Amino acid sequence: MKFLIADDHAIVRKGLIQLLREEFTMAEFKEVTNSITVLEEARREGWDAILLDVSMPGRNGIEILKQIRANGIKTPILVISMYPEEQYAIRALRAGASGFLNKEGATDELLAAVHRVLTGRKYIPHSAAEKLVDSLGESADRVERELLSDREMQVLQGIASGKTVSDIAGEISLSVNTISTYRTRLLEKLELRNNAELTRYALDNGLA
Repeated sequence: MKFLIADDHAIVRKGLIQLLREEFTMAEFKEVTNSITVLEEARREGWDAILLDVSMPGRNGIEILKQIRANGIKTPILVISMYPEEQYAIRALRAGASGFLNKEGATDELLAAVHRVLTGRKYIPHSAAEKLVDSLGESADRVERELLSDREMQVLQGIASGKTVSDIAGEISLSVNTISTYRTRLLEKLELRNNAELTRYALDNGLA
C-alpha cells in the first residue's frame, strides 16, 4: 500500500501518516508540500491513494485535482480541508475527487473515508451530505448561480486574509489585471461593494 500525502503543514502530514500507519502497518508514505511536486508525484505509477489538501502554495488543491484528472490519472484522491464541507465537498467531487473530509473530522472518520475510496467508492461525511441537501433544497437555481469558480474562491480567500491584489497575483502566477477582474466578479456575484465586505462574507461563511 502506497500513499501520497500532499499538505504544506508538517504537523498535518505527520498526523495523517501516524493514523494511517496504525491502520495500514505495511504502507509506504511520500510527503509533498506544493502543487508542482504533487503533479510530478501523481504521474508516477503505484499510488493506492492520494490525500490532497485544498490550501496548497501556488495552485490550490481543486486546480491540482483537475489537472491530475485531465492527465488521465485515476488514482483515488481524498480531498481534505479546514474549510466547511458545504463550501467545498461538491466542488471537490465535480473536479474528480473520490471523497472530501474536513480536517476536524474524527480519526475513525478519516480511516472510513480512506477505506471507502480505496474500494473505488465516493465518500462524503454524513453531516456534509445533510447540509448539501438542505442548501440545494432552498433554491437549486440560486445556489448554482451564486457558486463561485475555484479561482474566484482562491482570490476571495486571499483578500480575506489581508493580501493585496499584487500579493495574490504573485502567489498564483497571474497578472494584477487578471486578479482585479476576479475581484470585480466577486463583488458583482455576491452583491458587495469593497474588500471589507468581501472579508466579512468570507468570515461569515467559514472561508477565512
